Amino acid sequence: MSTQPLTSEAWIIDACRTPRGIGKPGKGALASLHPQRLSAAVLKALVERNKLDTAQVDDVIWGASNQTGAQGSDLGRMAALDAGFDVRSSGVTLTRFCGSGITAVSLAAATISSGQQDLVIGGGTEMMSQRSGAPASPFLDMGNLHLRAMHPQPQQGVAADAIATLEGIDRNALDQLAVISQQRADHAIRNGYFSRSLIPVYHDDGTLALDREEFPRPGTTLEALAKLNPSFADLMDHPLDEQGTTYRKLVAQKYPDLKIIPVHHGGNSSGVVDGSAAVLLASESYARAHGLKPRARVIAATNMGDDPTLMLNAPVPAARKVLQRAGLSLKDIDLFEVNEAFSVVAEKFIRDLDIDREKINVNGGAMALGHPIGATGAILIGTVLDELERRDKQFGLVTMCAGGGMAPAIIIERI
Repeated sequence: MSTQPLTSEAWIIDACRTPRGIGKPGKGALASLHPQRLSAAVLKALVERNKLDTAQVDDVIWGASNQTGAQGSDLGRMAALDAGFDVRSSGVTLTRFCGSGITAVSLAAATISSGQQDLVIGGGTEMMSQRSGAPASPFLDMGNLHLRAMHPQPQQGVAADAIATLEGIDRNALDQLAVISQQRADHAIRNGYFSRSLIPVYHDDGTLALDREEFPRPGTTLEALAKLNPSFADLMDHPLDEQGTTYRKLVAQKYPDLKIIPVHHGGNSSGVVDGSAAVLLASESYARAHGLKPRARVIAATNMGDDPTLMLNAPVPAARKVLQRAGLSLKDIDLFEVNEAFSVVAEKFIRDLDIDREKINVNGGAMALGHPIGATGAILIGTVLDELERRDKQFGLVTMCAGGGMAPAIIIERI
């Protein structure tokens, strides 16, 4: 008896995303939509653009950082049903906090590469406008004194300020990167660089909800950013419990001599937005048999953990690890997408790895466009793929920090 070999290339066939709407209740253009409807929009688009038989979609692997309320109850499965998928197409939802979208696509690729599945969609959704019931730091359980003693974890912005202080990165450098992000995003939008992946979103009555990025502020200047007060200075010393625990004290448990300088604010931190994105992957054999033309292949994907207290530093070791697995060097990578959760994340990545600044986040990042947490990784994979094609380049690396001190990373090669 013979068996089919459990190896196959994972091909990326297509990628699409919604525009990012301002993630505030009652203010953003997408805020009134149910997360299942927003997710269904990108799933429907993949079906229509690629003439898919949804009965043959083995799985929909979906990321959502906050799996409570409307985003609970296995969003991947419910969104597929909402999108009209055949009931035989399954769905699962996962969380790796901010890294959920990359992880969803990486797992989709892994199931294909292993020979277990042939046609899988990876993606994610986050409705930041509907997170009012979720804790500010969902990975931080202040009641778990045992874990807090082992790994004190502050709020993300406090961690960003702590890293900037430790690294000696001043506010001016962080603001400069924020301005560049806005300028690059504006240039990309005006020149239609996002048009291949971007799909319009409609209300149930057929009226347009949003067909453009809602968050960018193209007129942002260094002078304007310099006038903004640091966002996390007061939060740092706000009592979290009756014992007077504060985020500053949590950091001090691991770094007792650190005098944190607040440098991050709304202009050099990621924007709070709503959004959804999806990536269609197939095995080589399935794609050839069904006339699906590949745009890229997944070369390597990995995950990395780092200090949970500083929380945001794992992208650098994750990049090194995924490069090693791919048998590539930094010089082989044509374009990098590193999520701008906070300016210090991208700035530290550039400095630590000596990255050419003209190769990273070339069309702007989350400081300009926003960060719909569970969706962002899938967005960035589509963004780097579009830009590799536009520039006729070969390799793209995508990584991002995630709560708990983690970072997934993935390398794709344009076909």
